[in-house]
Amino acid sequence: MALKLTIEYDGSNYSGWQLQPRHDSIQGRIEAALERIFAAPVRVFGSGRTDAGVHARGQVASISIPRPFDLAELQRALNSILPPDIVILDISIAPDNFDPRRSAHSRVYEYRVLNRKLPSAFDYRYSWLVREHLDLDAMISAAHIFVGEHDFAAFRSLGTDVTTTIRRVISSEWTRDAEVLLYRVEANSFLRHMVRAMVAAMIDVGRGKLTADKVATILDGLDRHAAPANAPPGGLYLVEVRY
Repeated sequence: MALKLTIEYDGSNYSGWQLQPRHDSIQGRIEAALERIFAAPVRVFGSGRTDAGVHARGQVASISIPRPFDLAELQRALNSILPPDIVILDISIAPDNFDPRRSAHSRVYEYRVLNRKLPSAFDYRYSWLVREHLDLDAMISAAHIFVGEHDFAAFRSLGTDVTTTIRRVISSEWTRDAEVLLYRVEANSFLRHMVRAMVAAMIDVGRGKLTADKVATILDGLDRHAAPANAPPGGLYLVEVRY
């Protein structure tokens, strides 16, 4: 039976989604829980990797279970075994050909910036503290530059194995809620570290270190070394995978 899982997790204590030898991962935790339930290995396939420290509100994965199992009971059993920072939000029957990565039409990420002088005792793991005043209007202008189909070679991790660095960004926007600046971006897919690199560039625009025109020049130049270093992972959330 092929199943679709929707998963929420706090990535602070993990090496990322991907199963890695001698490292604690989200995928590894879920596979270990499934093996306890079924007394046999069950492979979990995710919609994409999230890096160490990155969170998810709507990661999607698929599994094929070795025998029939009531879905509500399976969800309850998994959540009772998994640590409290990993939660199975939903389990549903999926088509046999369902591939959580290749079947996805788009993915939505959010990035949280805490824009104030002092850190937060509550949000220090879940946002990027930027103490300087940020020009939100300038950041909104810079965000619009990324919309459309572009080569994002300047905004990705070097050395990753991809066939193309061209991606289509559907929406890219900043909003403010008191001291929190929220960036929301949707694309057909993302390169590794792409969102964090984009956020770092837009924060430099907000600081007055870059202009929106300079961000456009960096994007067109395809040189990763021309863009700022990545924003920290803790502010990034995989919000939704759309099918």
